[in-house]
Order: sequence, then C-alpha cells, then structure tokens
Amino acid sequence: MGRTYVDSVLVRAAEEARRRGARLTEAEHLLLALASEAEGDAPGLLSPAGLDRLAVQDALQREFEHSLGAAGVSVADEEVLRPRESPRMPSDIGESGRRVLEVAMAGARKKDLGPAHIVLGILDLKVGTVPRVLALAGVDVEALRARARAVVDGT
Repeated sequence: MGRTYVDSVLVRAAEEARRRGARLTEAEHLLLALASEAEGDAPGLLSPAGLDRLAVQDALQREFEHSLGAAGVSVADEEVLRPRESPRMPSDIGESGRRVLEVAMAGARKKDLGPAHIVLGILDLKVGTVPRVLALAGVDVEALRARARAVVDGT
C-alpha cells in the first residue's frame, strides 16, 4: 500500500472536507474517507464497529448538534444544520489530521502504511470531534484498536 495509498486517502479526505465546507482536512474527513472504501482492510476494520459511511455521517451530524446544544445554541431549522459544500478544496491538513498521520507513520514502515495504521492514528486522538463521534456512535474503541493492531501485526 504505502505512499500511493496514503495519497489516495488524503485526496478522498480533502474531498470529504470540501463537501462538508471545511477549510482544512481533519481527522473526521480521514475517517469518512476510510469508511467510504468498498474493498480492502478499511471495511473489514470499520464495519464490525458499525462505522460505514452513513453511520459516520450520522454520528458527525449528531456531534455537531450536540456541540451546538452544549454551547447553548438551539437551531430549529434543519437546513442550517446541513453541511455546506465548498467550491474549493481545503488548502491544508488540520491539526487533528496531521496528528493522525504522524501516529500512523510512526507505527509503520513508510512503504507498508495502510488503513489499519490510519485507524490507529484516529483512535489515538483523545480530544476533539472524532473521539466524540466514536462515543456518540457507540463504538467499542478498544475492540476496534485490537482489530487494527492485529492487522498491523499480521496476526
């Protein structure tokens, strides 16, 4: 897999960010890109955790609404809650996306970097949107981590 795979994930994640109107590509966009894959290791890792594309999108929407509510903002208009597609691709990768990739690369030889390494990078995040999304989606993070670790270790 290696660099070509990471490049393709980054392109797909940037497209996810653009669709959601984000100026930066963040960890949630990487998760969406992985959850959108139809073949390979990513579906085998994420599907048992209930993380297909639709489930991730739903959890992201619930997290957004929950965060607004925590800030005391109530929005009755559903149209306001929908992501607005941006005409431009994000200009850069954001802090959470960068952190995911740093952890993924540290855990792999560059040429072997694959979905399981990125999943481990995502699961390494302790704060932010993605940990809240995983909690709202009811994901057993430790079971997902064990599956990803087994793929990385080849067991």
